[in-house]
Amino acid sequence: MSMKSIIDETFLLNNETARRLYFEHAEKLPIIDFHNHLNPQEIYEDRSYANMTEVWLGGDHYKWRAMRAMGYPEELVTGRIIEKSEGMAGRTPEENSEGYAEAGEGLAGNSLDYRRFAAYAATVQNCVGNPLYHWTHLELKRYFDIDDALCPETAETIWNKCNALLQTEAFTTRNLLRKQKVRVLCTTDDPVDDLKWHGLLREEGSDISVRPSFRPGNVLDIEKGTFVSYINRLSEVSGIKITDVDSLLEALRIRLKFFIENGCRVTDHSLETDFFRETTEDEVNDIFTRRMAADRDKEGNSVCNLTVDETAAFKGYILSELGRMYADEGLAMQLHIGAIRNNSERMFRALGADTGFDSINDYNYAPQLAALLNSMDVTDQLPRTILYYLNPKDAAMLMTMAGNFQGNVQGIKGKIQLGSAWWFNDHKSGMQYQLQALADMGVLSTFIGMLTDSRSFLSFPRHEYFRRILCNLVGTLVENGEYPKDMEFLGRIIENICYYNAEEYFRL
Repeated sequence: MSMKSIIDETFLLNNETARRLYFEHAEKLPIIDFHNHLNPQEIYEDRSYANMTEVWLGGDHYKWRAMRAMGYPEELVTGRIIEKSEGMAGRTPEENSEGYAEAGEGLAGNSLDYRRFAAYAATVQNCVGNPLYHWTHLELKRYFDIDDALCPETAETIWNKCNALLQTEAFTTRNLLRKQKVRVLCTTDDPVDDLKWHGLLREEGSDISVRPSFRPGNVLDIEKGTFVSYINRLSEVSGIKITDVDSLLEALRIRLKFFIENGCRVTDHSLETDFFRETTEDEVNDIFTRRMAADRDKEGNSVCNLTVDETAAFKGYILSELGRMYADEGLAMQLHIGAIRNNSERMFRALGADTGFDSINDYNYAPQLAALLNSMDVTDQLPRTILYYLNPKDAAMLMTMAGNFQGNVQGIKGKIQLGSAWWFNDHKSGMQYQLQALADMGVLSTFIGMLTDSRSFLSFPRHEYFRRILCNLVGTLVENGEYPKDMEFLGRIIENICYYNAEEYFRL
């Protein structure tokens, strides 16, 4: 017997005030998703998907991590077969997948795509308290109108119904976005990208505004073996011969202008190691020159010849100069802080980056961040800045850090933001914790709201998830007598957080 899904009208809305705030204000609003990893080419081409495995398990490291925790072989997780190293104990993929596709028979049961879907169905049933359980059933309900809980007993029926719908015109990438009222989305793009697909969408006059985000991580990552070859590529694309820091910044300025011409309103930076040391232009020029002249290893990658302090000095100098450019152009600067990446060397070699082997770092960086922000603020050239923590220990530090730099003559509300609960924090308790930290030490009503940070076109019900949690938090404060029941004013606050604050903040 199938079990009904937990998704109903009152999901996460635990009192009458919360329900009124959600249904009268939050539910009706469109979506601005200002940070995701969607492929703009797939949007332009209005791609269709063959089946649920392709649209759901392709690139989703959240699901992959859970499936690995259940002991599934990589063949059922990413579709790749990882050969066992010599002497490695363990079961074969065939042994591991035994019994995990019992819901299906015949062609469906024997296909790798179906076996992967069935393995995820068994996984998600075990995800008690994990956001995957909530996301999965929100997506099944909002896109496919499915009220059954996903489990091995329902997997084949849900597989067949969803796949049939995916073959219809209503389930192309653009129509999936329209189903969730996505008005604006900002992809993540490298300075050397040609932004071809963004340009074609803009020329076409698409009803969904697809904007690039400027992410110059390859410029900042001076310690990486690919740094020299990347700088040569940037030189080629920008038309600037890069010989020193000034010419490097000029090349970045040219590419930034190009991004702005193509609708860019936001930039993005991932800070994972020390990122600021006091320095001078002469010192940074010396660091850059020595790095560009570094020897190469047998694989052709340049070998970093710098100290940790030198790489931090370079990163901080370039970040400060970029921030000044962003301030001049009215752009927002996102700082995503605290990931430690590619921890399993074995799996990185087999699968590459962004495949589910990253985690939360625990380094301390408050003095560096204060110095970085101050280096721009001291000349009143600190841009709108969004500070995201990956380690929850940093929430209060970042919220109080934001308060140091809120003052501005432009009248920007919430100029320095505590970013939404990101990556390993975008679950119910993580969102509640982030919202409470913002309310405790800042002004909740200035918050610019949620984003997906996703590679999946089915991820947009996460905005509904956030909105329900937000309304329940505010509704509970009211019901507890901690804030007046001024529904008109509270409604405006909810609407601003869910949509209008972001529209104003990013100048959309």
